[in-house]
Amino acid sequence: MTASVAPSLLVFGGGWLGRAAGLEALRRGGRAVLTSRDADRRAALSAEGLGAIDPDEAAALAAAVAGASAILICAPPLPEGCPGLKALSPALTASGTWPDWIGYVSSTAVYGDRGGGWALEDSELNAASLEGARRVRAERDWLDAGQGMGLTVQLFRLPALYGPGRSPLDRLRDGTARIVRKPGQVFNRVHVDDVVSGLFASMARPRPGAAYILCDDEPAPADVVMEGAARRLGLPMPPEIDLDDPSVSDAMRRFYRDSKRLSNAKAKAELGWRPRYPSWRDGLQALIREGEA
Repeated sequence: MTASVAPSLLVFGGGWLGRAAGLEALRRGGRAVLTSRDADRRAALSAEGLGAIDPDEAAALAAAVAGASAILICAPPLPEGCPGLKALSPALTASGTWPDWIGYVSSTAVYGDRGGGWALEDSELNAASLEGARRVRAERDWLDAGQGMGLTVQLFRLPALYGPGRSPLDRLRDGTARIVRKPGQVFNRVHVDDVVSGLFASMARPRPGAAYILCDDEPAPADVVMEGAARRLGLPMPPEIDLDDPSVSDAMRRFYRDSKRLSNAKAKAELGWRPRYPSWRDGLQALIREGEA
C-alpha cells in the first residue's frame, strides 16, 4: 500500500483508538469497518460514516476481511490469547485474499520496569505484569501467524495514550485528579493523533515483522505533567496521595510500578514519522486550544 492509495481499513476493536484510525481512513478518501459487540457502539460508529459489525457475525467479518487492504487489531488480549487473531484467522484463510498490511497494537508493558533506563524495539522483553505478559504472547502469536500465512504483520508498542476527553486536563476539570509522587519514576506518553499518523505511515511503508515504539520525545514524571496541566488551566493543584492509599486503583499501582524511557528513533528513521506533539506540553496546549475553539 502506498501513501497515495486510499485505504480500505478493517479495525478489530472499535474503541477510542480504533475509531480515530477509522475516521482518518475516511479523511484520506478511503473506507473503514470497525468491530464492536455493543449495539449502541455500532450505532454511534455508523452515525459517523464508519462501517460497524459484530465480530461474532462470521459472514460479516469474512466479507470485511475480503474487502480490506489493511487490518488493525486494537482489542486487548484475553487469558486465552488475542481475540482478533482467533476471529480473523479463519476469515483470512477462507477469503483467498491477503491484506497489504496488518498492524497489531501492543503496549510498552512488554518491557517491564527499566529503572528509568531506555527501552528500544530490540530490547529484551521482560513484562512484570499479567497484562504485559499477555501482550508478549499476542505479539508472538501474530508474528507466527504472519510467517505461517505469508502476511505482512507489524507491531506497535504504545505507552499511555491521551487526547480529547482523555487527558490530565479532563481529570482536573472533573475533580478526580490526584498527584502521586514516586521519586525517579518516569515514562513517555503519546497523543492519539500521533499514534494514528504512525499507523498510516507504516501502511505506506510496510515492513513484515517490524516492531515500532510510537511515543513522544520527552519522558517525564507523572506529577510534573499533572502540575503543568493545572498551571495551564489556572486551577488549584490537586491533592497529593500516597501510592498505597486505598483510593489508588490496582491499575494505577501497576502503572507506577514501571519506570522507563522510550525511544521513537526507529519509527522516525524507517517510517519518516514525526510526532506532531513531541512533548506533553505541546499536546496539552493543543487540547486547551481545541477546547476553547
